[in-house]
Amino acid sequence: MDVSIIIPAYNRLWSLPKAVNSCRDTALQAEIIVIDDGSTDSTWDWLQQQKDVISIRQDNAGKDWAVNKGFAIARGKYVRFLDSDDWLLPGSTKQLFDQAETYDLDIVCAGYQLYSEDEQMIGETPWTICDDFLAQQLGECDSSHYSAYLFKRDFIAHIPHRQEYGALDDRKFIIETAIHQPKTGYINTPALAHRTHSNLRLQQPSKLQAAANHLAFYKIFKTSFDILAAKGQLTQRHKNAACNNLWHLAHWVAKTDIKTGREIHDWVYELNPDYRPVNNLTIARLYKSLGFTRAEKLLRLLRRP
Repeated sequence: MDVSIIIPAYNRLWSLPKAVNSCRDTALQAEIIVIDDGSTDSTWDWLQQQKDVISIRQDNAGKDWAVNKGFAIARGKYVRFLDSDDWLLPGSTKQLFDQAETYDLDIVCAGYQLYSEDEQMIGETPWTICDDFLAQQLGECDSSHYSAYLFKRDFIAHIPHRQEYGALDDRKFIIETAIHQPKTGYINTPALAHRTHSNLRLQQPSKLQAAANHLAFYKIFKTSFDILAAKGQLTQRHKNAACNNLWHLAHWVAKTDIKTGREIHDWVYELNPDYRPVNNLTIARLYKSLGFTRAEKLLRLLRRP
């Protein structure tokens, strides 16, 4: 088996058929594995009619448990992960596979296209060439979408999707993968159609969920840097790359937790005493003139209705 394509699904019968059909567009020996995470919208009934799909049903436990269950039975030399509301671009899996085989790569990357909910193309994000895959994943430059990647199955066999990081599970997965120093490459054409949603429930988290996501993001960087430091692999370049994300994260966290926001802000300048943000310069000036805590208290007052 050349490639396994793993799709977790929960109540997305409205989009799953398109996702599955896009996986059939390959000249490779490919298997499509769909894990129904306890759907109540007839997803399972539809899957039983798809004779070329390996389907698994579980009680609703979340995306991570679903993906890990699918990975456990995957037989492909390589793996792609696909959300059930996105789809693969024609010929992309074969292009990624050929690149992986030609250069013996652990991960092959690509850019992606962004579509509206009604499948109108909004734009395209090409792959950004970077000579440090980990720095790229930490925030040095754009890192595309991990569903546009092809992974060698054996290389990621010991790296699960981790439930404790919630909606940031894929970010944790790819950074953890990057820490293991994969041999990477890329193709010049986009490999994924990623759908954005107007429905806030589908695309944007609630305030409580957003706060949880922000704290998970902070935890990802903390645990990753601990691992890198223990390995003697934490470079200044990696620190600088993380600051691009952490400085903004401090502000987002402070909207609900000023103390932790200040902790993140202080860590940025421990990592890089000379760090200067290139965006949100008004907020940066407030931090400089008032200090982080006073500035965030003022911003909190200004946000009140």
